Amino acid sequence: MPFRRFLRFVVQRSRSMAWLMVCVGVLSGLLSAGVLALINHVLHHSSEYSFLVILGFVVLVSGKLLSNLWSQLLLVRFSQDTILELSLSLCAKIVRAPLRRSEQRGAANIFVTLTDDVSWVTWAIQCFPQLIMNAAVVLGCGLYLAWLSWATFLGVVGVTVLGALGYQWLHTSAVSVIYAAREARAELFRHFRSLTDGLKELLMHRARRQEFVNQEVRGAAESYRRTNLEATRRHALAEAWTQVSFYSLIGFIVFLFPSMVTVSSEALTGYVVAILYMMGPIWSIIGAVPTLERGQVALENIERLGVSLDIGHEEVQTLELAGLEAGTSPIVKWNDVMFSYGEEKGVEAPFTLGPISLELHPGELVFVIGGNGSGKSTFVKVLAGLYQPLQGDVTLAGTMITDANREWYREHFSVVFSDFHLFNKLLGQSDSQAERFASQYLRLLHMDQKVSVHERAFSTLDLSQGQRKRLALVTAYLEDRPIYVFDEWAADQDPQYKEIFYKTLLPDLRERGKLVIVITHDDRYFHLGNQVIKLEDGKVVEYLKAGVGDRRL
Repeated sequence: MPFRRFLRFVVQRSRSMAWLMVCVGVLSGLLSAGVLALINHVLHHSSEYSFLVILGFVVLVSGKLLSNLWSQLLLVRFSQDTILELSLSLCAKIVRAPLRRSEQRGAANIFVTLTDDVSWVTWAIQCFPQLIMNAAVVLGCGLYLAWLSWATFLGVVGVTVLGALGYQWLHTSAVSVIYAAREARAELFRHFRSLTDGLKELLMHRARRQEFVNQEVRGAAESYRRTNLEATRRHALAEAWTQVSFYSLIGFIVFLFPSMVTVSSEALTGYVVAILYMMGPIWSIIGAVPTLERGQVALENIERLGVSLDIGHEEVQTLELAGLEAGTSPIVKWNDVMFSYGEEKGVEAPFTLGPISLELHPGELVFVIGGNGSGKSTFVKVLAGLYQPLQGDVTLAGTMITDANREWYREHFSVVFSDFHLFNKLLGQSDSQAERFASQYLRLLHMDQKVSVHERAFSTLDLSQGQRKRLALVTAYLEDRPIYVFDEWAADQDPQYKEIFYKTLLPDLRERGKLVIVITHDDRYFHLGNQVIKLEDGKVVEYLKAGVGDRRL
C-alpha cells in the first residue's frame, strides 16, 4: 500500500487526532457529493425545487465550509505538534547515542535530517487532511455514479483502473530519483559546511577557492538540480497521463456508451458533471503525491537515523563516589583495554588503541604525551566514556563499567577537548553556583575585565582561541567533578598563562583530591606530575612515575 509507513506514522503520533481528521475529511467529501447530487437533480427537475431544496443546498454548502475550516485548524495544531516532537526526539537521541555512531552517520546527514527531513514530513502531514477530503469527494461521486447506472459505473471503473496502473508505474519510477535527490542535498550540505569551516583557507588561496566553488560546490549543486528536475519531469509525465485518461473517459461516456448501453439523459448528464467535478479533487490528490513521496522518503531517513542512534532509555545510576582520598585505591582502572576504528564495519582497522592497562588515583596529576597520530585524542575519548572499548575492562572506584552505567561513568569527568565547543551559557549549572564561583574563576584566569556572567550567560564569546579556552576551563571548574581531563589546553596560551595553568591551577585541583589528566607537549612541566604516559601508534611505549624512579618500557 503506497504511503503505508507515512500513514502509520500519522496515526502513531496521535490516534485520536488522526481519526478526527479522517472523520472531518470524509464528512467534507460526502457533503461535496451531496451538493453535486442536489445540483444535478435541480438541473433536470427545475420546476420541482422548493424551499426545502434551497435549505438543503445551504445546509450542505455550510457544512462543507465549516468542515474545511475545522480540518485546517486541526491540521495546524497537529503539524506543529509533530514537528516539535520530531525535532526534540531526534535531538534527544543524538545526545544520548554513542559518539562513534554519530560520527559514522556524519554531521551533514544529521543536519539535513534535522532540517529538511523534518520539514518535508511536516509538509506531507499538511497534505493529509486535504487528501482525505478529496478522496472522500471522489468516493462520494463514485457512489453517486453507481446509483445513476451500474453498467456505466463499471465501464468507468475499468477505464480508471487502466489509467491508475499507468500512473502508478510512472510515479513509482520517480521514487528512486527522490532518494537520489535527498543524498545529493546531503552532499551539498557537506560542501556548505566545508565553506564555513574552511573560509580562511579559501580566502588565502585563489586556485583552491576557484576549484572548490566551480567544481566541488557546483558539482554537488548540479547533481541536486538534476535529480530534482528528473523527479519533477517524471511527476509531470504521470500527471499528463492522468489528464489523458480523464478526457478519454469523458469521450468514452459521451460518444461510445450511448451506442452500447441504454442510458437516460439525466444519468448521462450526471456522469459528465460528476467526472468534471471530480477532476479538481483528483488533480489535488495527484499534486499531493510528490509531497507525500518526499515526506515518506524523509520519514524513512528520520527512522533510519533514529534506529542508528537509538540506544533506548538509559537508567542512569546515581551512585556517589565517597571517601576517595589520595593514596587510596585507584579511581580509574584499565585492564587490557583496546579500541579500534573500522572494526564495526568488518574491515581492517586503520588505527588501534591498546591494549592498555593502567591505574589512576585520586589526587594524581598524570601527563599523557606522544606525537601526532599517536592516539592521544582517542585515548581521551575512551577514558571519558565517549568511545566504548572493544575489549578489556574499565572500572570506576571498583565498579565495572558497562553500557548500563556508562552515562553514570561519564558524569564523573570534566573534559576540555582540543576541539572544544563553548556554549554561551553555563548550561546544567545552578544560578547560585554560577553567581558564587564564576566571577572568582574569571579573576583567577585574568578574564574578569573581558567577560562577565549574568544569569549564567557569558557577556561575550567574541574572544581569541586562548581566551575561549580559559572560559572552557571556567566551565570545567564549576562542574566540580572528581576527574579532570585537559586535551592540549595550554597549546594556545601565552607563557604567563601556561605558568598559571601548570603551577597554580593543576596543583590546586590535585590538592583538592581531583584526578587530573593532561595531554600536552610541554615537557618542561613533566616533573610536576605523578605519572607520565607516552603513546606511540596507539601503544604505551613509556611509562614513568615522577619522583619515584620507577620506569617501565
